[in-house]
Amino acid sequence: MSIHDDLPRHLVRAYSDTSDTRDELRRLRERLADAALAEGILDVAYRTVDSPVGPLLLAATEHGLVRVAYLVEDHDAVLQALAERISPRILHAPARLDATALQLEEYFAGTRHTFDLPLDWRLSAGFRATVLHQLPDIGYGHTASYAAVAALAGNPKAVRAVGTACATNPLPDVVPCHRVVRSDGSMGGYLGGIEAKRTLLTLEAAA
Repeated sequence: MSIHDDLPRHLVRAYSDTSDTRDELRRLRERLADAALAEGILDVAYRTVDSPVGPLLLAATEHGLVRVAYLVEDHDAVLQALAERISPRILHAPARLDATALQLEEYFAGTRHTFDLPLDWRLSAGFRATVLHQLPDIGYGHTASYAAVAALAGNPKAVRAVGTACATNPLPDVVPCHRVVRSDGSMGGYLGGIEAKRTLLTLEAAA
């Protein structure tokens, strides 16, 4: 899915021939999003924000934030997956994600230590969902081992499953899988890349 997939192709071609393509497309998307919202057919809204760990894709349903994605995950592929798993009625509609964008900005500035956002957990299920629900209990600036999280989730032997849950976390940063590390204190893997994990842990340690 490209950034133009929510626009009729003939309009994309028409606007692509003008010098103010970007502004025209933005205004058109805004009108489409407003109309979809008014008609109750905006199932998934998305936007991107800049951050110290690179551009983040944010997506939300009417129930709450459903996806945060790093650039390395391929934003177009993430949007396509959301269209397939949740609804094809997906549009670039930044307003629905204003609160998320603000809280992430505060978090990266070091002034917010917890998130207060409605979350849509539908992309997680079973033991993975159980694991992810434990992660906010790891306090800001602290870490926990995969083994400790497995115990908190009710299955001390499921250390590998905890790693899988963290690696497939649909809401990184907001649901802090970056605070889960190996028992020897080393960082372990991270879906956004080791440098992103190091950046987040350093940010929290410095606050």
